[in-house]
Amino acid sequence: MADLSIDFAGIKSPNPFWLASAPPTNTGYQVQRAFEAGWGGAVWKTLGEPVINTSARFAAVHFGGQRVAGFNNIELITDRPLEVNLKEIYETKRRFPHHTIIASLMVEPKREKWHEIVKRVEAIGVDGLELNFGCPHGMAERGMGAASGQQPDLVQAQTAWVKEVATTPVIVKLTPNITDITVVARHAVKGGADAISLINTINSLAGVDIHSWNTIPNVGGQGAHGGYCGPAVKPIALSMVAECARDREVGVPISGIGGISTWQDVVEFMLMGSTGIQVCTAVMHHGFRIVEEMIDGLNHYLDEKGLASVTELIGKSVPKYSNWGDLDLNYQVVARINEENCINCNKCHIACEDASHQCIDMLTNAEGKAILQVREEDCVGCNLCSIVCPADRAIDMIALDNGAAPMSWNQRSRIISGVNGAYSEAEAG
Repeated sequence: MADLSIDFAGIKSPNPFWLASAPPTNTGYQVQRAFEAGWGGAVWKTLGEPVINTSARFAAVHFGGQRVAGFNNIELITDRPLEVNLKEIYETKRRFPHHTIIASLMVEPKREKWHEIVKRVEAIGVDGLELNFGCPHGMAERGMGAASGQQPDLVQAQTAWVKEVATTPVIVKLTPNITDITVVARHAVKGGADAISLINTINSLAGVDIHSWNTIPNVGGQGAHGGYCGPAVKPIALSMVAECARDREVGVPISGIGGISTWQDVVEFMLMGSTGIQVCTAVMHHGFRIVEEMIDGLNHYLDEKGLASVTELIGKSVPKYSNWGDLDLNYQVVARINEENCINCNKCHIACEDASHQCIDMLTNAEGKAILQVREEDCVGCNLCSIVCPADRAIDMIALDNGAAPMSWNQRSRIISGVNGAYSEAEAG
């Protein structure tokens, strides 16, 4: 078996599987049960000023027969007294000294407030701090959470205030509710962040009850925007992790968060630059023991790849992630339909006719059987037919050698502008 242990910005953990700051890390009882199930670390549910939560507070989006494809909440930070949380963190760390406990913190953007809470939580032996600049609802309306996270200068200043007194590594948790996440990530690093974590939840409204006309969820007939998470947000999270991982001005370890529910998700996040990962919604849906399958799957995957340590995955796919302008415009794939696997449902034909380039013909072969055939000269290789096809291996996307040399949009633009019209656009590609 490969070594699953990680060193995240100086924080040692027996494996990369951490629970995110959320309802599953609200008490010592929960975190201790999670560690017994196999989780390597936990980010304790955000500590801060006393708050009162609403009832109801959760909602889910179900899609195509899948329960909890997305999850929405309007819950705030812990509503348990700080003293109680600190006592339980201390007891949990004493019972599980080799597991990782990170304290998630959120306070008003005041220097003395940050100093006070940092000193109190570090005094009971946490392994690190995570500054919550991401929660989009409730606390943000009081100037905290995403309200701070959407102001890069404020993220930098508050991180610096924390670093003035912190003795453990400082992780800055970023909000996705921003145009360019790398801008805030860079300011966090300028403020002294030892690492970043992303993403927090996305502004959302889970739905509307078409019978009562109430929002979902509603609190006595009134609703508000909440934070969206779960499998539906994974592509957004993965993209933002990749953007930060390839940004040289960021350059600190990343804890990946967002829709992670399988060991394959973990591999994807680590390949795209995460040193570790955090999970929430999958645990709320399936319980702590899902980590057993994740650990088992990751172990087998690493063995199959001949890797001795999970850390060998970190960032391996980052060089393959670039800007659109650097993609080879002359690379070409076309769809090919395999008659032996085609079930003649015609979904590819319909999709191509209605939403793509009308290049799949309905024909009759020599035996009088109806077949579908792609006119490769008209196929643009969009993938849509293979995406909607319900039969395995019925459609392959084949790379063609069209004889054209690689040429990206940026290369093409440089040629056109660099020769001052000596080349025509056609000559440039």
